Amino acid sequence: MTQNPRFAIPMAVGIGVVLCTVGIHALAVGTTVNLVRREGRLGRIGTGVWVDLPIVALVTLLSLLAHLLGIGLWAEVFILCGEFQEFGLAYYHSAVNYTTLGYGDIVMTPSWKLLGPLEAADGALMFGISTAMIFAVILRLVQARYVDLRG
Repeated sequence: MTQNPRFAIPMAVGIGVVLCTVGIHALAVGTTVNLVRREGRLGRIGTGVWVDLPIVALVTLLSLLAHLLGIGLWAEVFILCGEFQEFGLAYYHSAVNYTTLGYGDIVMTPSWKLLGPLEAADGALMFGISTAMIFAVILRLVQARYVDLRG
């Protein structure tokens, strides 16, 4: 069985981008862990809603930033592959794929079409990481505030 270059090259490119987005989100998770540890050392975790709310907001914004960077990375790859000339259109297409919205109003050429579902899978996985990260922070804040919920 021979390798189809229409499959192998886009697959390799897609896996490379996925690894980069995993790295971006690893940095976001690491930053979140350091933030929560610092706030804990300073004795602020769980002291009140007006202290905890900015922590959750910051973690959520950090997660959003990681997603926006990942979408931008995919958009740049689409431009490098020759699928788009303009970053705005490439970013829009990337956002539609990454969020699994899938409008289908812009379709890539057959040779690079595989990048669409790879980006959708990447986005779904990265949203899962963000959800887990935000949930872990909220759980930590709740457990710090309410002793009866520790366990």
